[in-house]
Amino acid sequence: MKKTYVLDTNVLLYSPTAILAFGENDVVISEVVLEELDKFKKDKNDLGANARHAARLIDKLRKDGKLNQGILLPGGGKLRVEMNHYETDIPPTWDKFKADNRIIQVCKGIKEQGENVCLITKDIFERIKADIVDIEVEDFYEKFVPEHDDQYTGRIDLYGASNVIDKFYRERFINIDELIWYDEDEERYEIPLLELNQFVIIHSKENIKQTALGRYDGKKIVPLYYKDGPMFGVTPRNVGQKFMMECLCTGADKAPLVIIKGPAGTAKTLFSLAAGLHEILETDQKKYRKILVCRPNVTMDEDIGYLPGTEEEKIAPFMRPVYDNLQILVDSDEKERYNNERELDDKIEELFERRIITTEAVAYLRGRSIVKNYVIIDEAQNLTPKQVKAIITRVGEGTKLVLIGDPEQIDHPFLDSRSNGLCYASEKMKGSSVCYQVTLKYDECERSPLAYEAAKRL
Repeated sequence: MKKTYVLDTNVLLYSPTAILAFGENDVVISEVVLEELDKFKKDKNDLGANARHAARLIDKLRKDGKLNQGILLPGGGKLRVEMNHYETDIPPTWDKFKADNRIIQVCKGIKEQGENVCLITKDIFERIKADIVDIEVEDFYEKFVPEHDDQYTGRIDLYGASNVIDKFYRERFINIDELIWYDEDEERYEIPLLELNQFVIIHSKENIKQTALGRYDGKKIVPLYYKDGPMFGVTPRNVGQKFMMECLCTGADKAPLVIIKGPAGTAKTLFSLAAGLHEILETDQKKYRKILVCRPNVTMDEDIGYLPGTEEEKIAPFMRPVYDNLQILVDSDEKERYNNERELDDKIEELFERRIITTEAVAYLRGRSIVKNYVIIDEAQNLTPKQVKAIITRVGEGTKLVLIGDPEQIDHPFLDSRSNGLCYASEKMKGSSVCYQVTLKYDECERSPLAYEAAKRL
């Protein structure tokens, strides 16, 4: 049955081409949405860019007809701007001049006309309010990503006979058909179907203490090469960190893209920095010119653009998590590390003065070709799919890009565990020959006993 989809402003700010995503169904935009888009058009951030993109698209479409009467869309439906239904009843305590309430009023008015209406919004409270007045409502996902529990983790548990594991250690490979996978939903064992570069934990069926770690190379399972470290004084303490080390230490020729997801305290930033410093300071190969660290919540627009100081001085407050991890890395002696804070700060400052580490706003990566850099995008869960694509396509020859983040700690108002750029990249790049990735678990938190307990319970 044909539907009429009413779009909220936040949908167009998240994906300006959402107008074209509903096939042969009709798309409606309330006039208040145009007013709200107009407020964003001069912003220098991504919301401003998306508002301008949406405006250009609507302006292009309007040349084929009248927006108040309906314009044919490429998919077969029609786009119209709704100016009516001001007299449609909504709960008396709702402010009719509030944009969200006006959009719901439009939905209710169109429904009363007999149309099969569905409101599309990324605003949770607006979805709740729409449901209260019996309006069908959905979130919008431009790039489909499964629910959190069904997302790709880059790792799998398999089972085999003890002699098969012994053979793996001896011959340095194992065939897939020698192992089985347990399907918890169906409660049965099956032959595993693996993705290229997926990490494997092999458990013995006879001895629960006998295990082996490997990676699927597309034909067979091979051992890890870098799992034991140390790497700039850092040694992995659990299976997840061993997989993470393999991702980070594999050269840019084989793994130019690394995606690491996991809860707080699993040492994602620490290991990423350690791998970069190891390659630059502890090896003779000089694979990378420098480490470039970026965070997506640094905008460099009106918020901080007029503050005094250099670019690095302006964004320094946003980079405190990086400095905290560098304090651990530049002095491996846990007992003596903080006895001389001045000396510790000087060691870190030297890394920046020598340009071994540089920090930038993510916005400044656009339009560049980054060659022979070790690039870390911290808090990548706050990127949109569009942003993550723009960043990955900036990677030039010899550069290694590391995306790290926790999908459960999203600060962006229009993103969630399914729509953020980190999870989008993870799903779309699974099985790629140039991407290694792993998701760490709550019980792999190593920051402190309290951090582990909080990650598990809260």
